[in-house]
Amino acid sequence: PATLKPLGSWMEHFTRRYKQYVDWATQGEPSVFWMSGFHIPDSLLTALVQATCRKKGWALDKSTLYTVVTKFTDRSQVTKRLEHGTYIEGLYLEGARWDMEKGCLTRQNPKELVQEMPLIQIVPIEANRLKLRDSLTTPVYVTQDRRNAMGVGWVFDANLHTKEHPSLWVLQGVALCLNTDI
Repeated sequence: PATLKPLGSWMEHFTRRYKQYVDWATQGEPSVFWMSGFHIPDSLLTALVQATCRKKGWALDKSTLYTVVTKFTDRSQVTKRLEHGTYIEGLYLEGARWDMEKGCLTRQNPKELVQEMPLIQIVPIEANRLKLRDSLTTPVYVTQDRRNAMGVGWVFDANLHTKEHPSLWVLQGVALCLNTDI
């Protein structure tokens, strides 16, 4: 997958990615997916929506994804898989900070440009049932370069809770990334 990592970090990333695929093939679907380990991460999200639509009889073109940031900071805290949807890890927040106590976006601390997010729950939902309040639609990109000249790099939009007006975060350039150099 696209990355800005130097060779040493890339090898660690490759080894972890290989382990995720081997574990999935030998032990079954994991309860938490490491999104950075997918070559095409949006394919997992598409599969989640399709599988849920089949089970619940929803129209595929009228379904979408909703995200909830959890209090879990490690995959070992997740005791069982979600019936519909999944948990993901490995997303990094730029342009803001995530306040674990309040469960919302807050201003960055000085000299902290990137913060690893807690586990995020991704839930397929019918679009007409989705009612968002106090939420920022945040783009998720593959790398910190965000999109390349051809527009490739955007994965999906995550919903992050905020108590501030969304324009503050748009001006701050808030985004989530799958791969960073940290």
